[in-house]
Amino acid sequence: MTSQILVIDDDPVQRRLLTNMIERLGHVAHLAENGRSGLEILERKRGLISVILLDLMMPEMNGHGFLEAVAERGIDTPVIVQTGQGGIETVVLAMQAGAFDFVVKPVSPERLSVALTNALKLDHREGKGRPAKRSRGGSVGFDDVVSASPAMIRVLDLARRAAQSNIPIVLEGESGVGKEMVARAIQHASERASKPFITVNCGAIPHNLVESILFGHEKGAFTGAAEKHVGKFADADGGTLFLDEIGDLPLDVQVKLLRAVQQGEIETIGARHPQKVNVRLISATNKDLINEVREGRFREDLYYRLNVFPIAMPALRRRKEDIPVLVRSFVERFALEQRLAEPLSVSSGAMALLTAYDWPGNIRQLENAIFRAVVLAEGPELTVKDFPQIATQIPGYVVAEKTGFTWEETGPSKMPVVEADRLPPVYPHFGVDRSASQAAEHQPENAIASVDDGGNVRKLADVEEELIRFALKFYRGQMSQVARKLGIGRSTLYRKLKDYGINPDDPFSEAA
Repeated sequence: MTSQILVIDDDPVQRRLLTNMIERLGHVAHLAENGRSGLEILERKRGLISVILLDLMMPEMNGHGFLEAVAERGIDTPVIVQTGQGGIETVVLAMQAGAFDFVVKPVSPERLSVALTNALKLDHREGKGRPAKRSRGGSVGFDDVVSASPAMIRVLDLARRAAQSNIPIVLEGESGVGKEMVARAIQHASERASKPFITVNCGAIPHNLVESILFGHEKGAFTGAAEKHVGKFADADGGTLFLDEIGDLPLDVQVKLLRAVQQGEIETIGARHPQKVNVRLISATNKDLINEVREGRFREDLYYRLNVFPIAMPALRRRKEDIPVLVRSFVERFALEQRLAEPLSVSSGAMALLTAYDWPGNIRQLENAIFRAVVLAEGPELTVKDFPQIATQIPGYVVAEKTGFTWEETGPSKMPVVEADRLPPVYPHFGVDRSASQAAEHQPENAIASVDDGGNVRKLADVEEELIRFALKFYRGQMSQVARKLGIGRSTLYRKLKDYGINPDDPFSEAA
């Protein structure tokens, strides 16, 4: 279905590129060069614009000013913000101001398509979203994997290709990133879709039972073997065996696993002859397997047999674009499961909070946090107060009475010590009616002010220069470390040093 998309961007090249992408997706693009022009188009075509694609850095009226203006006018058209500069603080501000989603410049056609599709699913007139398709169990396809980030789109593309063959796959990533769900999607898209999908958590099985559980045993094979047991390999015959946390397998079991992979046959404990099996093997690990090989905890020959098609799945903190999409999906799903009388939405403050958090437990932790909030929900909207356990874990944030979500401004004694791998946040002082002098008085020593002595927002270049100088001092002139932590390439860092007149050979000089 054709929709009308409003593009607000001061860069004519970006407008042209975005227009081409939008038109290729079958939609109509309306163009504005700044927030003020965008408001005029929105007023003229009230009710016709389905989605707004908004740049944040523009003259006359920037993206944040536009978001405030549409909120004042009661316009609920979903806004997708584009961010090319700044870190998660910029995104958090936009999410709190009511942005539906965000994309990072330069946006790919695939990422833009996902963002527009998700925004167009929203029916603001009825306050409903599309019910989540996936249940908590059962068959899972690639269409059920909720994702919006380029990193995960690449992962899913690799997984789709791997599904067309029987090539052994290793899914690498932290616990909770969704490795099993991707494995199930691979099975669903393969020719084995109607066959068994058997999962084994190798790290949860006592070492003395691993061999029996995987390969089975005959009656009387060892003390306590009162009955014959068919192992997981035999259960998965014709289908897929998913070995989670394969790095925890004992070395003696790895030998038998190698034979199963190489020759397609297993040795049941106590059996006289090996048994042929036809199994597609998908492994998963949260460990660095090549390091396990070096340390002698994982067989090198097995590693090369299994690691034919590795797929690295990024942690949730590395793909923040997925958080708003996942949050809405989980809220819809759990609201249906809890049989709530009315649809449940998420406030902009809560979405900003959830986007700002790094989620060390990844998607599993996010899912559980949403489940708890939905079960305890008392109104039609989840707010910051429904996530107290998250708000207390974000350095520099507090829950406030009026704003719901704001940066901490209580002084150095309340701020956490900066860790060795973290740069100090830029403190925007939003949601608080306070003079610049008062803000400066309460600002922690390692913070970078966002307003000058006159109470005006500082120029982005000045803030960037100060942050680069701090990073050089903080990491003692280690240029690779500075560039990596700032999220830029070394060549870009050297260019910025030249632009700002910073001598890389004297990294500890203070800003002029």
